[in-house]
Amino acid sequence: MSQSVISAPSARGGSSTGGAIKDVWVMTKRNLRHIAREPLQMSDVTIQPVLFTLLFVYVFGSGIPIPGGSYADFVLAGLLLMNLTTSSMGTAVGLTTDLSTGVVDRFRTMPMWGPAVLIGRSISDVLTSMMCALIVAVTGLAVGWRPDAGPAPILAGFAIALLFAYAMAWLCGCVGLVAKSAETAQSVGFLVLFPLAFVSNALVPTHGMPGVVQVIADWNPVSAVTAACRQLWHNPNPSATSSAWPMQHPVVISIVYSLALIAICAPIASVLYKRRTTS
Repeated sequence: MSQSVISAPSARGGSSTGGAIKDVWVMTKRNLRHIAREPLQMSDVTIQPVLFTLLFVYVFGSGIPIPGGSYADFVLAGLLLMNLTTSSMGTAVGLTTDLSTGVVDRFRTMPMWGPAVLIGRSISDVLTSMMCALIVAVTGLAVGWRPDAGPAPILAGFAIALLFAYAMAWLCGCVGLVAKSAETAQSVGFLVLFPLAFVSNALVPTHGMPGVVQVIADWNPVSAVTAACRQLWHNPNPSATSSAWPMQHPVVISIVYSLALIAICAPIASVLYKRRTTS
């Protein structure tokens, strides 16, 4: 996390590092309790992954030949990244809702560390991303996905995907802090996340795409993380034949993309949060 976001608590907030950690934990639990009280808001990480997996494997799988393996083995990593990417819109909507309903104003009257609201939100969102990853994996196994790697590379693939999901939470947090309403946050988030998820190698190999589109797809962070998972899981990875640097070094560039997003978006989110909460 950026130093500007996790700097020592101010006199107005927690009085120590331990107090800041406690505030973050309280905010994380608060977000998780909201999910427990309204489970349907988790549909994008529980129901959607199952529907996407069944839809793309059984409806499109027969029409998309994959050299060296089945479409189920190829598409599972792409479906994981699609679900993690699109579900990160919930971060933007959640932050905007808290800001517009006055909840954050109430937090400001309490002796708590200000950035705990942002960090708690990002942690709760990555926890829901872990659930999403588990559901995608279980559904994938049910429809025929089989990773040929050992336990360590399989876990490493999921870890890289979750690191990217955490980075996306900060990006969408910035969207939520700029938007004035939940509807705006959802609309803007859709405009950002939809092309990011679909102009990629998630569902189809990129070698059949037009020239410019193929270049964009090969350098897309979603494509990089998807290729990294396929490489680590020893699943079919047609992107390995591409000469684009990210497709030749997907694991390295995936980590770089994720850390860069966090390093850029976390400080921006901190600044935007201060502006929205300072009157």
